[in-house]
Amino acid sequence: MSATAADSTIGTPEDAVPAAAGKPPVAERRQLRRGERSRGASAALHATLIVASVIAFFPVAWIAWVSLGPDKTDFLHADEIAGKLSLSNYTTVLNDTEFLHWFVNSLVVGLGTCVLGVFVAASAGYAVSRMRFPGHRQLMWTFLVTQMFPMAILIVPLYNLAADLELLDTYWILILANCTTAFPYCAWLMKGYFDTIPTEIDEAGRVDGLSPFGTFYRLILPLARPGLAVAAFYTFLTAWGEFAFASVFMLSEDKYTLPIGLATFVSEHDQQWNLMAATGVLIAIPAAAFFYLVQRHLVTGLTAGASKS
Repeated sequence: MSATAADSTIGTPEDAVPAAAGKPPVAERRQLRRGERSRGASAALHATLIVASVIAFFPVAWIAWVSLGPDKTDFLHADEIAGKLSLSNYTTVLNDTEFLHWFVNSLVVGLGTCVLGVFVAASAGYAVSRMRFPGHRQLMWTFLVTQMFPMAILIVPLYNLAADLELLDTYWILILANCTTAFPYCAWLMKGYFDTIPTEIDEAGRVDGLSPFGTFYRLILPLARPGLAVAAFYTFLTAWGEFAFASVFMLSEDKYTLPIGLATFVSEHDQQWNLMAATGVLIAIPAAAFFYLVQRHLVTGLTAGASKS
């Protein structure tokens, strides 16, 4: 083939450009990395979270708003409270009711349940996590059996047992009853957390001459603070807002806890919703303060042991 023929077949660079060169090239879709969401999915997720937050926060905000209305019928027209905001409900609750007495009773029961429940749950969880005794697996499942029955079914046998032991109308019966409710979950929680702590720490304690309880108390418990914080928070809230047991086991008014005192504002002939709302806000303050004290441990304690049984 001659050079002239070759040149005619090669052509110029402009002739090699396709006819559709005038259209802009189509951008390739970027591949999402693992854990990365598209803009649409991220927007939908944030919208869902915002809606869920509003739904969860609205009842609390509504009760706080109604508590600022001076009349007991203000909850029927909450839009008119803005023109007559007042703290008179809080003054009435603190000065003219037995709120402070109820508060002390609830504090005794709540802290007693917290201390006893966490100690027993941590001991049981550590024993099942570290020791291999006959029936140790069945023991943990037995703990959950108590959660299968409604609380209303447990009230009658517990009442009879408390009457036989002469524990009715005492703080102890409420503490023990609340522990039966909170203990199974806390035992499972602590067992899962102890599973994440290396057993070499226990062996090192034994080499240093510590007893099993000394190893547990001096070495393991300090490392289990996040799990203990979650268990303490759960047991305290369980006792702080408990109504069913307290309404049956506490027979005298001087032993009423906050939930029972709260119920006294609503009777057959009178409903003081404004005082009830103000009391509800005051009841929530200690629980919020307790949450603030342990909140930095909550996420770690709740997620520990999630991937290890």
